[in-house]
Amino acid sequence: LNMKTVAKLVITAAAIFAIASYNLIPGITVSSFTLALWAALLLGVINILIKPLIILLTLPINLLTFGLFTLVINALLLWSAAALVEGFEVAGFSAAFLGALLISVINWIADRII
Repeated sequence: LNMKTVAKLVITAAAIFAIASYNLIPGITVSSFTLALWAALLLGVINILIKPLIILLTLPINLLTFGLFTLVINALLLWSAAALVEGFEVAGFSAAFLGALLISVINWIADRII
């Protein structure tokens, strides 16, 4: 792992922790920053291994929606990561959608800074 990857992991964990701690999106909770780190790590692994396949399989609908269906995919991947990490809860699709959107925006801003 290089420093940029570690920085992105910590930023994603901080985003998850901040969203849960400050109740920015009702329905997203995490017990501790350590669990947020685990959730960020799992989300990263899911994004590397599973997301490209899902995007390929949903390419026709993604093209029809001009790529906006990717937001739905991100929400489902965040929701699945929450299902696998005990202590990280995402209650419902709308919370997953808004959480994935906010995490994506935070990561985009951080990527511009890094």
